[in-house]
Amino acid sequence: MGAAHTGSVVIVGAGQGGYQTAASLRELGHRGSVTLVSAEDALPYERPPLSKAYLKAGASTESLWLRPATYYVRHAIDLITGEVTDIDRAARTVRLADGSSYAYDHLVLATGARPRTLDVPGAGLRGVHALRTAPDAAALRAALAGARRAVVVGAGFIGLEVAAAARESGCAVTVVEAGERPLARAVTARTAAHLTRLHRAAGTELLFGRGVAALTGDGRGRVAAVELTDGRSLPADLVVVGVGVTPRTELAAAAGLAVDDGVTVDARLLTGDPHVFAIGDCAAFPEARSGRRVRLESVQNAVAQAQAVAERLTGAGPRAYDALPWFWSDQFTTALQIAGLARGHDREVVLGDGPDAFSVLLFQGPHLRAVESVNRPTDHLAARRLLTADAPLTPEDATRPGFALRDHLVAWRTFASGRLQ
Repeated sequence: MGAAHTGSVVIVGAGQGGYQTAASLRELGHRGSVTLVSAEDALPYERPPLSKAYLKAGASTESLWLRPATYYVRHAIDLITGEVTDIDRAARTVRLADGSSYAYDHLVLATGARPRTLDVPGAGLRGVHALRTAPDAAALRAALAGARRAVVVGAGFIGLEVAAAARESGCAVTVVEAGERPLARAVTARTAAHLTRLHRAAGTELLFGRGVAALTGDGRGRVAAVELTDGRSLPADLVVVGVGVTPRTELAAAAGLAVDDGVTVDARLLTGDPHVFAIGDCAAFPEARSGRRVRLESVQNAVAQAQAVAERLTGAGPRAYDALPWFWSDQFTTALQIAGLARGHDREVVLGDGPDAFSVLLFQGPHLRAVESVNRPTDHLAARRLLTADAPLTPEDATRPGFALRDHLVAWRTFASGRLQ
């Protein structure tokens, strides 16, 4: 297609992935029209701060903007507010709820995901919050200012980050989690135990192995308590539901595209239609290192996939998406960073002797698959580079006295450069 590609590109969804697609197209010299359709009447903004800094007093909406309004004008990115209701793949057009339509040569679906809700009595009471958008965060921040007792349902990333922010605001906090530990599908038992200690030391009550049976009101339509499946009742004037998300795939499915826990794409991030891509939280793609089809909810994944699509459309980069996944979470003064995906690992090696700063190396056979780092950013950066390069590292290497990931990276780079000479 080449850098002189002049076809029209329509991007549905103006989150991190949608914005990055538009920006990268212009950065790579795309000359055709770029239309970015946002379901929110707002400039594209960052979402990670919504569960962290933005919940604290003082952060402004403008501080979330990825770019000011003038950026889109200067770069000829047509930012449209509206809901896309229909994709006509034969005519290559998208139609919006207001009746307008836009033609495309290439369509990028960056529709994201929506929060799951509680399917229990009382879920619609006032004072029950989910967190996905800036308006959600603004409403939750206002509620926290007057709340005394908060219950957070779900001990995933969002739940724990909100719990930390609520506790720092002076609110009494209880976290209810159906699993036996926090972040059970995302981190090892060692890291989960650290996070449990961290939150309990801050005064948060964590209840594991319990579900929510109902939310009860105060008789005036506002939540007053959370009834658990074990019969316990938790008083609450604020409830935050953080039980995961569901990918927004309805538009793709209605257009006849394959959907399976996300819009199904190949290694090039293409759907079954060669003119339609899907990226970010809504896309189910073959992960390069494991070969498994996955759907990842992270800024890194959305940005990297957006850049890959822009590169493909301009002929500027690799044909297959193979970026290393990585994640992060800030809770109180603790930084958790994860490099790689460790599903199916069979051995763990821990680096660091302190209870509050360590890394867990996850191996599958002789191969390093992922690294979890708690307050060890140097380990995280080294792990990302080692995993990206598929540099050899065995469990036996990692258990040698004095082993450090950064030293191993330097030694491997020296060895590799010597072989190339």
